Amino acid sequence: MNLKLLFFCLVLAVLLIPTEVYIFFEIIDAGGDDDDDEEDDHGAIDWLSEIQEPDGQCNPNPCHNNGECREKGKRKFKCDCPKPFKGKRCEKAPRVCRRGRCGRGECVLTSTLPFYECKCMAPFQPPHCRHYSTCEPNPCRNGGTCVQDGNDFNCVCPDGYRGRFCHVGPNDCFVDDGESYRGNVSETDDGDECLYWNSHFIVESGIDPFDSDEEQDGLGHHNFCRNPDGESMPWCFIRRGRQLLWDYCDVTECPVPTGETPTSEAPTEPPTATLPPVEKTTAPSKFSTTMPTDVSTPVSTADVPTIAPTADVPTTPGTNATQQFRTCGLPQPRKSITRIYGGLKVSPGAIPWQVSLQVRPSQSSRPFAHSCGGVLIASCWVLTAGHCIEPNKDMQVEMGSLSLNSGDPSTQVLDVEQAIRHESYRETPSAVFNDIALLKLRGNNGVCANETQFVKTACLPNGQLPDGMECKISGWGATENSKYGSNHLLEANVLLINQEKCNGHKIYANGLDNSMFCAGHLQGGVDSCQGDSGGPLTCQNNGTHVVYGLVSWGDQCGKKNKPGVYARVTNFLDWINSKIQTSP
Repeated sequence: MNLKLLFFCLVLAVLLIPTEVYIFFEIIDAGGDDDDDEEDDHGAIDWLSEIQEPDGQCNPNPCHNNGECREKGKRKFKCDCPKPFKGKRCEKAPRVCRRGRCGRGECVLTSTLPFYECKCMAPFQPPHCRHYSTCEPNPCRNGGTCVQDGNDFNCVCPDGYRGRFCHVGPNDCFVDDGESYRGNVSETDDGDECLYWNSHFIVESGIDPFDSDEEQDGLGHHNFCRNPDGESMPWCFIRRGRQLLWDYCDVTECPVPTGETPTSEAPTEPPTATLPPVEKTTAPSKFSTTMPTDVSTPVSTADVPTIAPTADVPTTPGTNATQQFRTCGLPQPRKSITRIYGGLKVSPGAIPWQVSLQVRPSQSSRPFAHSCGGVLIASCWVLTAGHCIEPNKDMQVEMGSLSLNSGDPSTQVLDVEQAIRHESYRETPSAVFNDIALLKLRGNNGVCANETQFVKTACLPNGQLPDGMECKISGWGATENSKYGSNHLLEANVLLINQEKCNGHKIYANGLDNSMFCAGHLQGGVDSCQGDSGGPLTCQNNGTHVVYGLVSWGDQCGKKNKPGVYARVTNFLDWINSKIQTSP
């Protein structure tokens, strides 16, 4: 009887105790191309704020977007944020561009309520780009004739005019490098429609989109091609799926430079903004699943220069080996674009130590293909990841150019004479240990790479850097097997993460040893998949840029609580110097 009573009580308890049923589902909105704004990981953000906390000082100002810093006690501060920004450091712009808000169009940020505007993809019409109308009103400019094509249209342009809406005139061209270009071209040379410069897809990362309408360099609330950073010609940002890229524009060079504005007519905003189709992409693997087992045989060359960090004033490059690379870690960017979009695009000369490691089958006549990144540390020496050394492959490095295989006159291409991978290199299913290698370049009399504005060396670090320090990763993100990558060099900012924190059970569960460290953002997003294996993680220390890490491995790409893992260069300083000094 007691057993029956006990059973009855248990059944009654199960029935009365409330239970929670979790149903996971996905809402697919076919009406828009905007991205969902993910909620913050408050725990990660609190921890990141804690390790970045200044020592009770407002100098330098930790507040973004012109926020005013006020000290509160010894180690506390408060940012008074101008509207519409908010957050501990005024880093958050209003999250108004959610999926579907602009239907078939692009959501751009504005300075007044409701802080966004929809730029519709023709033939969809404003204000919300959900309803379409073909040829009414006529989207074609400059007397163009609109011809209906099913639910779409084509513009038949009068002589001399071109573009999707006949908005590019006969005098629309650029002179020199196009810095003064103020024309109407809004398409890349591959046919991609340019993003608006104030598109939420570009500016939601924390830069101020509310500054001005038309800046000195021609940027503003439009999607016309410009050259604000000293590139060789006008360019613009584009998107493919969730990936932000940039490319040169389909704009012509003026046949006879006149010294005047390249176009006789003021830019007129096209009535539509076409977005490339959203596609699901898979991030390329950070390291090959097949790892090499040996290194190449050493070949004798002349002496190499020493590579000690220095903060001396840069010297004028010369042709003699003793005059080459006397300083390190001091870039000379042609024109800084740091204030524009927070480093989504690299200015020429801003990362002059970045190299592209390229390979092909040994003794073949096939063209070389980009494989990994690397960093120049001396005229004849490049650091890269150990897993980038492939057996039975010819190797070369390309440096001095932002674009792969561009034929840029500043590009230098050198053969790899010897590849030296660390003797204790080891790969397991969960990690890559001692993932570092040295590449010795082929040269004459100790001179291989020649120092220019676009080719310089990074310094080796002197010691450990503090947790929470912001550093930079860079690379092309393009390999033979990647569906999408960038033919142009990209960069991103990451934070150095405490080793104990990164070895916690929620992150890498004691999977890291002293040969590696992790950096990134625990809430996900920016990660070293935006760079390349073997590429540099550089930090600014005492006025110079030091190569503190090399892109090594990670758990997927940009995943929450799975930041990128890097080879710790400070752990290998003796090894680097010994290999260089004993090289024949």
